[in-house]
Amino acid sequence: MRLEWSKCSKIDINSVGIIGLGYVGLPLALTYVEADVKVIGFDIDDDKIRTLLTHKKSYIKHISDERVQASVEKGLLDVTGDFSRISEVDAIVLCLPTPLNQYREPNLTFVTSTMERILPFFKKGQVLSLESTTYPGTTEEVLKPKIEAQGFTIGEDFYLVYSPEREDPGNPEFTTHTIPKIVGGSTEACLEIGVTLYEKIIKEVVPVSSTGTAELTKLLENIYRAVNIGLVNEMKIVADKMGIDIWEVINAASTKPFGYKAFYPGPGWGGHCIPIDPFYLTWKAKEYGINTRFIELSGEVNTMMPQWVIHKVMDALNDKEKSLKGANILVLGLAYKKNVDDTRESPSVMLMELLREKGANVFYSDPFVKTFPKMREHFFDLDSIELTEGSLNRMDCVLLSTDHDHFDYEFILQHSKLIVDTRGVYKGHYQHVVKA
Repeated sequence: MRLEWSKCSKIDINSVGIIGLGYVGLPLALTYVEADVKVIGFDIDDDKIRTLLTHKKSYIKHISDERVQASVEKGLLDVTGDFSRISEVDAIVLCLPTPLNQYREPNLTFVTSTMERILPFFKKGQVLSLESTTYPGTTEEVLKPKIEAQGFTIGEDFYLVYSPEREDPGNPEFTTHTIPKIVGGSTEACLEIGVTLYEKIIKEVVPVSSTGTAELTKLLENIYRAVNIGLVNEMKIVADKMGIDIWEVINAASTKPFGYKAFYPGPGWGGHCIPIDPFYLTWKAKEYGINTRFIELSGEVNTMMPQWVIHKVMDALNDKEKSLKGANILVLGLAYKKNVDDTRESPSVMLMELLREKGANVFYSDPFVKTFPKMREHFFDLDSIELTEGSLNRMDCVLLSTDHDHFDYEFILQHSKLIVDTRGVYKGHYQHVVKA
């Protein structure tokens, strides 16, 4: 989209308030500070505030302590739970969770409740950017009326944009600075201000014609992944029944230089995007009388994968004349993907729940998650166990769920009685390795 810049693009943005200092908000805040922009970070978690300001450390694995320390000591990063300080900044960025409720419907509580807290402190000339993944129409239907009710005119004395986050935790090839940024504005003037906001820190800003376009762009990106993950997980089940190694098939297909992109099967789907975002569109599409069959089918396939894996564990134990009930099962890797400490919507947790329901004694090992974290729906009073010859020998089965590079897979292979591998780590055939 080509923009004809007006006087709005000349408005200075010298300070940014970032609400929500998690996997999206914290790297965004640090990137602004590194570009010499003053940042006030807002969070309701006192532990996060104390960790950043007092200890000058990071609570996210892929963000270094040194980076946090440098930002704090630079004097441009402040962190607070006092939302009245929204009045001190030129721009406000919302980096808040948008989960689903029990009926797979959008839950915007974090966004709407935060808006109610900060609305009294808005001032003329500010820009508000929503980065949370949501359904098309959220910015215009939910946020815009709240701002206008405060007496502002969007596009004249207050600016509203939507710019979806595209963070990929643990991916060393892409950073906040290098990942292209989609920006949609409520008006042309809003778009200009939004581009100005992000051009300070992002190498390539991609303007689109509306906030709805930007909202749907993010959903398409993640639905594309969800559908293809569902496809390859279904292919895994078919290949397993046929006695064919799906990993060999994928590697062979990947040699085609066009028309194919490799996706890899696993024990399910996880993270803050893939298991959640597609259903935001499913819910909204019903308003238009549309059933999103591809999305719902991929959801069915991916959601049932943990049950399929557990049946593979049961069959593997049966072959060794061992029952799952009373068996010691070690789940290897708690995070939702390799080399991160993020456990949100992790299939490993669902595997642990299913194992516990069937009477197994459940343990886990994850070098990045030392203690089972506080979660809204799941609880295990467990700490990560150290992988030693003795601890592995005590296990009836090691269920490889997350393939962290940190694990010594040769050592695990040598000292385990039975391994169920959901990630294709062990190539070739081993008598005590079952691929799932």
